[in-house]
Amino acid sequence: MLLAIDVGNTNVHLGLWRGDSWKLSWRARTVADKMPDEYAVLVRNFLSSADMGYRAVTGVIISSVVPPLTGAFVELVERYIEIEPMVVTNKTPMGIKIAIDQPEQAGADRLVNAAAVVKLYGGPAIVIDFGTATTFDVISADGAYEGGAISPGIAVAHDALVSRTARLHKVDLIPPPSPIGKNTIHAMQSGIFWGYVSLVEGLVKRIKASMGNEAAIKVIATGGLATLFNQHTDVIDLIAPELTLDGLRIIYEINKKPTA
Repeated sequence: MLLAIDVGNTNVHLGLWRGDSWKLSWRARTVADKMPDEYAVLVRNFLSSADMGYRAVTGVIISSVVPPLTGAFVELVERYIEIEPMVVTNKTPMGIKIAIDQPEQAGADRLVNAAAVVKLYGGPAIVIDFGTATTFDVISADGAYEGGAISPGIAVAHDALVSRTARLHKVDLIPPPSPIGKNTIHAMQSGIFWGYVSLVEGLVKRIKASMGNEAAIKVIATGGLATLFNQHTDVIDLIAPELTLDGLRIIYEINKKPTA
């Protein structure tokens, strides 16, 4: 029974793998100053929803881009589940070559996604992760992680616009009736939503041109807004909602010590 924990800037994603599938998948709001005991309640409730307790878990793997919470979840696992979790870093064997200038600066989630794509889909590929930031990660034909691009997530861009303007207020992040907004709400929706679609399409086009052999490149999207954007652009080939959890599972299997 594997518990996979992905700590992102906006959400903590929990997955429980048993046998050959994810039995549970949960998301909770990231709160950077929460104590280990507080997150322990979350994990306990997560397991309870499957009629399980801490002792049912036989392995834990963690990826985190929130340093204060990395230690909190390690402490939680050691104290309550009583096992040593695996924490993913750029030095963790994950079945890929990391072909960037400073591997230690790569977010664990980006490396985990790359590991999942290499194992499940192969290269060449572009992974788009719609999160707090929207990341574009490149996997070469021979399965190397080549880097990519990082842009503000659509919600971050929306919040920045509203916070820096006196007369603009929050709107639903959906496409308006027309790209030409006839009122302020529709004008904002056009600029934010269609502007973001254009950002995605433009970066994919430029990255593909840099990679070469464009017809062979798969574009795989994950993250909370992946399905919404997929409905309004043709640059995405497939949606993988559990891509990061799958990457954690794959990395755990690569590093799991054989039992005596």
